[in-house]
Amino acid sequence: MTPPASVLLRHPAPWPAESFRDPDAAVQRLIDIYTRNTAFLCDSFREVVATQASSPGRFRACYPFIRISVNTYDEVDSRLSYGHVAEPGVYQTTVTKPKLFRSYLTEQLRQLMANHGVAVEIGESDVPIALHFAFPDGIYVEGEDIEALKRPLRDLFDTPDLAVTDDAIVNGSHRHPPDGPQPLAPFTAPRIDYSLHRLQHYTATAPSHFQNFVLFTNYQFYVDEFCLRARTLVAQGQYDALVEPGNRVTRAGDPLPDPAAPMSRLPQMPAYHLVREGHSGITLVNIGVGPSNAKTITDHIAVLRPHAWLMLGHCAGLRASQRLGDYVLAHGYVRDDHVLDADLPTWVPIPPLAEVQVALEQAVEEVAGLSGWELKRIMRTGTVATIDNRNWELREHLEPVQRFSQSRAIALDMESATIAANGFRFRVPYGTLLCVSDKPLHGELKLPGMASAFYRRQVGQHLDIGLRALEILSKMPPERLHSRKLRSFLETAFQ
Repeated sequence: MTPPASVLLRHPAPWPAESFRDPDAAVQRLIDIYTRNTAFLCDSFREVVATQASSPGRFRACYPFIRISVNTYDEVDSRLSYGHVAEPGVYQTTVTKPKLFRSYLTEQLRQLMANHGVAVEIGESDVPIALHFAFPDGIYVEGEDIEALKRPLRDLFDTPDLAVTDDAIVNGSHRHPPDGPQPLAPFTAPRIDYSLHRLQHYTATAPSHFQNFVLFTNYQFYVDEFCLRARTLVAQGQYDALVEPGNRVTRAGDPLPDPAAPMSRLPQMPAYHLVREGHSGITLVNIGVGPSNAKTITDHIAVLRPHAWLMLGHCAGLRASQRLGDYVLAHGYVRDDHVLDADLPTWVPIPPLAEVQVALEQAVEEVAGLSGWELKRIMRTGTVATIDNRNWELREHLEPVQRFSQSRAIALDMESATIAANGFRFRVPYGTLLCVSDKPLHGELKLPGMASAFYRRQVGQHLDIGLRALEILSKMPPERLHSRKLRSFLETAFQ
């Protein structure tokens, strides 16, 4: 928003743009600009609150930017799915929280410099930083401070602007002005800031704790087992720490947290982080039930650019030959969830990713102690249907059963296709391994007594498989894991 000409606009001194051929130095300049500009906003806000000036003017500071210019069609290593642009032109992105994204940004710039032999330009953009996004983690614009102001906050500072906060780039609907730069990254700084704040709200953990390998589940049983295993792994020195909701950190040698003193109220989708250096550990998120939660949390975790996310949950087995406790490795999806219809049409196929599929099958073999033909006794590979009606069993069965049969679906759940489709949409490698917990079409319903016994018996092995699969994936180079299947013919250079 442009202030009226009569309003005094206060801002930091302009920081001239500069070219860099060292990715580390370029990222440090991003940090310097961002740190100075956010400090200016925070200090100005405190000054306004303290002095209660009736007409202090308007305060503004902007995000730093990264810009590159490519002027040839020189070939690059076509095995890479990212780190290069498709055609000559000027490409630019705004950047937020560069300290949090230091490793990611450094790697993206290193690839660009190597593939195109160009310098990158770092400077200040004209996109304002909203005051709410300028404060460090855990510090917020307090309500009583705003209420004490003599003028509306919007008259003094920039506030979050949904007009520049969208998914147009990743959805393929972005149209840049003919004389403007093309997008360099999948998300703009305001979009990232929005999601980082929502992550804190939904999971009760700081975004800085999230790891590059993510497990989604829909049952508390998995959370309990994860925390037990995590504390053992931390005590053995295999991981650095376990972070639980409320940012409670347990390191090797620390006393166990008091089980009687957890958070008084868990968030909507609590997250637990098994931390390892370089964010190479594992995050578990209990997303609850339903495709809406699945879309919401993946919308936000995607801005952290994880290397893979997997769904570990329960499903209804659709084949008479399946048994309770059998595994389903999703190879395709029927998207009957509808929450992504406006962003990713249902005619778009969601392909299986070889690296993830192989890791999951290898993990099942190792943990279950079966291989080859014997593995088929406990696991089927096939299509998973995801539906948005938990009580679908109460409807007339003829029509849905016919569709499930035509699709060759072998399992039904409420989250997996959503998570896979959003992984495809956001270019995040995805996979699904489900466990059959009931067979409603064959008279085996999920009832309290059956469920309790089933969960106690099966959850531990299922979780071990998921953890092992992510360990396998974490040993792959990122450029191999980020499949070219996830990229279109006109893509941003950043992964």
